[in-house]
Amino acid sequence: MKTSPLRTAARLTFANRASAAYLALVGGAVAVAALEPLFASSPDASLIWVWPALFTFPAFGFVAWLGEAGWGGDAPAWFFLGGIAVSALVQSLALGAAWQALRGRRGRRGRLTTAG
Repeated sequence: MKTSPLRTAARLTFANRASAAYLALVGGAVAVAALEPLFASSPDASLIWVWPALFTFPAFGFVAWLGEAGWGGDAPAWFFLGGIAVSALVQSLALGAAWQALRGRRGRRGRLTTAG
């Protein structure tokens, strides 16, 4: 039975250990960054958003470049938040594809047995 390309992409993006761990890391960084203003009042509090951007790099580099090109460095916050989400999903898909390729290669090799 052949699966649809959309279902395959969703499976690679969400339904494997590597992608799930990566998305949990990025989601945790976004949650900490969103909740940080409730607990800190320092003027450097906005720098916490560097971490989600770094976790989604290099795909987020393209988003930052688009923001610079489109708004001249004054892009709205929704653009960067959406960019973090899209970058995380793109990289999760790539990570899932790499995971599947490595697992598939290992599965084709067969089981290791003792020489007997």
